[in-house]
Amino acid sequence: MNSKPYIVCHMMMSIDGRIDCAMTAKLAGVDDYYKALDNLNTTAALSGRVTAELEMALPGKFEPKKNIPLGREEYSRKRKADRYEIIVDTKGTLLWDEDNEYEDHIIIITGENVSREYVAYLDLLGVSRISCGKDRVDLKRATEILAEKFQVKRLAVVGGSTINTAFLSAGLLDEISILIGPGIDGRKGLQAVFDGLPEDSEPIPLKLKDIKAFESGAVQIIYSVQK
Repeated sequence: MNSKPYIVCHMMMSIDGRIDCAMTAKLAGVDDYYKALDNLNTTAALSGRVTAELEMALPGKFEPKKNIPLGREEYSRKRKADRYEIIVDTKGTLLWDEDNEYEDHIIIITGENVSREYVAYLDLLGVSRISCGKDRVDLKRATEILAEKFQVKRLAVVGGSTINTAFLSAGLLDEISILIGPGIDGRKGLQAVFDGLPEDSEPIPLKLKDIKAFESGAVQIIYSVQK
């Protein structure tokens, strides 16, 4: 039987449900978000390409010369680590520091259509990687590899609405942890924690697990996902 980590989606939002990072960084409860994340006892945090592009990766875009696809499932663990920073970058476009001196060891997840040149680029930098899924990343298979080959037992999904919704629609989320900051965004058209399910989708039932209030005025609400 294939295994997967216990997966928690942990996000901070304003009370009107917006998750713009530049906005939430200005809310009084932002420090509580990271304290709450630590308390989830996860050993890896996963985000999508857009979040990583804003917060972690170098400016620019990887441009392969020949763009020959890898064309197979493959993984490479460069070293064992206590914590991992995991990035879903389907086509392999993000650039990374050559010194690779990030606080947590990085794992890049791509589809099998990633270029061989990008795979070689990650290998040269000593960045661990997983490639699975023909046209897009197979998240279910990727989480199995994280559990079996990288020994990730508890994973926090901390990305934007696209990656959060992808995990939700794939039935991979076990728990939702929302840190509501004491503030209102109110701007039109900004992303919510989850966004993009088909219009005919039914609400996904949750069960309240815990509520915690912080001195900052932030409130953490934890739900288990009913499957």
